[in-house]
Amino acid sequence: MFPYIKVFNKIITSYTILVIIGILVVGFLCIKRCKKYNIDDNNMIVFLLITSIGMIIGGHLLYGIVNYKLIIDLISNINKITSFSMLLNDLHIIFGGSVFYGGLIGGLIAGFIYAKIKKIDIKLYSFVITPFIPLFHFFGRIGCFLYGCCYGIESKIGFTYTHSPIEIANGVKRFPVQLLEAGLNLGIFIFLLILQKKNKCKNNILIIYLMMYSFIRFFLEFFRGDFYRGFLFGLSTSQIISIIIFIISIIYLIFSKKQSNLKD
Repeated sequence: MFPYIKVFNKIITSYTILVIIGILVVGFLCIKRCKKYNIDDNNMIVFLLITSIGMIIGGHLLYGIVNYKLIIDLISNINKITSFSMLLNDLHIIFGGSVFYGGLIGGLIAGFIYAKIKKIDIKLYSFVITPFIPLFHFFGRIGCFLYGCCYGIESKIGFTYTHSPIEIANGVKRFPVQLLEAGLNLGIFIFLLILQKKNKCKNNILIIYLMMYSFIRFFLEFFRGDFYRGFLFGLSTSQIISIIIFIISIIYLIFSKKQSNLKD
């Protein structure tokens, strides 16, 4: 659709712009809630920065793992690398993309480690931040739609890309799976925000989000047309991760419920 936008004579991808908008909106809303929950603004800013770094690393790392054949090919032909710039170009091809689940897991791990080191209340921070994860994802998926990545299957209902940087996406009508996922993420955001405002599920709001999103993502994958993302046993990488996250979330909720009953 609109893969690139010119800003001050600089060409920037529409995806990048939407992600930046998402970060700014989510950051503002999280910081705005600090006063209500007696959280220091500076601590929240640092926490968000740390989780963002984890998100970036995790997203690119999982993208590289999904494209493990390229890593194997690079190692096998390492003797053909004649310059550092050639190596950087190959690494950019392998790790240049990003997978949401990698970013989510990377952000969670970074946030957990930072919370342990600084001895902050991770459950309180999770309660404040979690509703805004799907809001950030909403902006990201709008960016995907404009850029032309994460495109849908060929469909009678949809849009035809003509300027997507991913050549195979162009020329046929495709189901707007990015917009569907954006809308569903917006729905999850509203639901979690209601829980937050009612002070419900304070200890388990992150688990509820993970369970909801993994369930939705599993079925959304059937409408994705970018089949280069990696498959195993007939399922995409994201579907396998969705199953694992959903099962772990259910087990955690059952276990926490039993622990709560024992305390009562």
